[in-house]
Amino acid sequence: MTITVWLSLLLICLLGAMSPGPSLAVVAKHSLSGGRQHGLVTAWSHACGVGLYALLTLLGLAVVLKQSPTLFNVISYAGAGYLAYLGVNALRSKGGVAEKLAAGKPSSLFEAGRDGLMISLLNPKLALYFLALFSQFVALGNELSSQIVIVTTPLLVDGLWYTLVACVLSYPKVLQALRSRAQLIDRLSGVVLIALACRVLLLVQVSNVT
Repeated sequence: MTITVWLSLLLICLLGAMSPGPSLAVVAKHSLSGGRQHGLVTAWSHACGVGLYALLTLLGLAVVLKQSPTLFNVISYAGAGYLAYLGVNALRSKGGVAEKLAAGKPSSLFEAGRDGLMISLLNPKLALYFLALFSQFVALGNELSSQIVIVTTPLLVDGLWYTLVACVLSYPKVLQALRSRAQLIDRLSGVVLIALACRVLLLVQVSNVT
């Protein structure tokens, strides 16, 4: 793999990681309620999920996923359900930022890691994203070294980006300002997550019709 090809891969991974979505909401929630350590655990467990999708694409399983509508629908519905679950909890302040700040009881590190991993594994957009954009690089990576680079690049980019997010949100001055608006953050996060769940369901219905 040439440096030019790798830079193209790096740019695509950066754009994918930086796009706002449910992953950002989950990393922000654990960074605000539990602090930097919880944010970092969420960030890197999410990155592991991204790396798994990259590996599956490399092995050609993403193509199989696309060719199996039933399997894709199951993953899509599961992802929508999990997003809706997180959204409802945030709106009701159960498991959200506001309640945990008020109670002084942040999520456990296990819960932070679980949410980070699940929000990536149950996101059907990742499968399509890697299939449409990332798979073009798979054909160029016949050597083992190239295959390792193809898998580790999106994993590291995603982990480092959300590490930056976690560190910024857990910075004392930033954290103090955001914690004063914890209830509002819960409400906004809940609305965004439920809207994303509805969007996933809509995309599934449209794909089934077409």
